[in-house]
Amino acid sequence: MSPLRLAFLGTPDFALPMLDRLLEIGHEIVRVYSQPPRPAGRGQQFRPSAVVARAQAAGLTVETPRSFKDDALQARFAALALDAAVVVAYGLLLPGPVLAAPRLGCINLHASLLPRWRGAAPMQRAIMAGDRETGATAMLMDAGLDTGPILLQQPIALGAQATFGWLHDRMAQVGTELVVRALDGLAAGTLRPRPQPTAGACYARKLEPVEYAIDWRRPAVELDRQIRALSPRPGAWFEHRGERLRALLAEPLSAPVGEPGQLMDDRLTVACGAGALRLLRLQRAGKAPLDAAAFLRGYRLGTGERLG
Repeated sequence: MSPLRLAFLGTPDFALPMLDRLLEIGHEIVRVYSQPPRPAGRGQQFRPSAVVARAQAAGLTVETPRSFKDDALQARFAALALDAAVVVAYGLLLPGPVLAAPRLGCINLHASLLPRWRGAAPMQRAIMAGDRETGATAMLMDAGLDTGPILLQQPIALGAQATFGWLHDRMAQVGTELVVRALDGLAAGTLRPRPQPTAGACYARKLEPVEYAIDWRRPAVELDRQIRALSPRPGAWFEHRGERLRALLAEPLSAPVGEPGQLMDDRLTVACGAGALRLLRLQRAGKAPLDAAAFLRGYRLGTGERLG
C-alpha cells in the first residue's frame, strides 16, 4: 500500500499510539492539529498537549486552533489535498467543509461499540454501567455526535477488576490497529462503510466533579464500578478527618449489615447501603498510591470509625 497523505487530529496521550503507528508505517502526516496549550500543574503554567509535544519532536507541522469555524483555516485544510484525516480524542467539532475535504473522509477512533455510548466519556460510562463488554470503533465522521458510518469494530471484554486506566491503554492499542486496517481498506476500495444502527444508542455524558465523591449509602457493587471507572484518574474519593482520600481499587462483598460508611474490620471493609466494600488501593493527596496494607502502616483507621 502506497503511503497516504494524512492530517492527524488529537490532543491527549490516548492519541499517541495512533500517531506513532502512522509514522512507523510511513504515512505522510502533512499537518497535526491539537487543542491549544492549557494551564497545568501547581504553577498553572501553559503546557502543550501530549500530541503537540510528540509531533514537534517528530518534526511535524502543528496547528492549535481554538475552533475550526474560521473560513481561512478551513481553506488551508482543504488545500492540503489530503487522502484522509485521522481523528483521535481531538475535542473540537469539525464543520461540514472540513469533514468533506479529505478524499477518503475523516476517520475517527471512538472508544465504544457504537451506537452504545456516543459522547464524551464512553470508557468510564461503560464501566459505571456494569457493561461486560465494550470495544473500539473506526468510523467515518459526519455532522452528528458519533453518528457516522461504521468501518470496523473490535470488542474488548471487561473483567470484574477492569479500571479506566487499564481500558484506556487497551483501547488505544486495539483502536490503533483498527484504524490502520480501516485506512488500508478504504484506500484499496475493499472496505465499505455501513450505517450505524439506531437501536441501543445512548449518551456518555461528560464526567462531573460531583460524581467523584463516594456516597456509602449506595450499593457496594455500584461503588465498585464508580471507583474503577475513575481509577487512576481523577479518582473517587471520601473524607476522613478533614482529608480527602482517593479509593483506586476495591472489592464488593456480602457482609453483615452496618451503618453506611462504618469500618467493619481492620482490613478496610466499609459498610454500604447494600453489602460492603473492601478497599484494596488508596492514595492520599500528594502521595503515591498504596495497597491497603501499606496504606494502613502510615494512616491509622480503626474498626467502628465512620468514613465521610
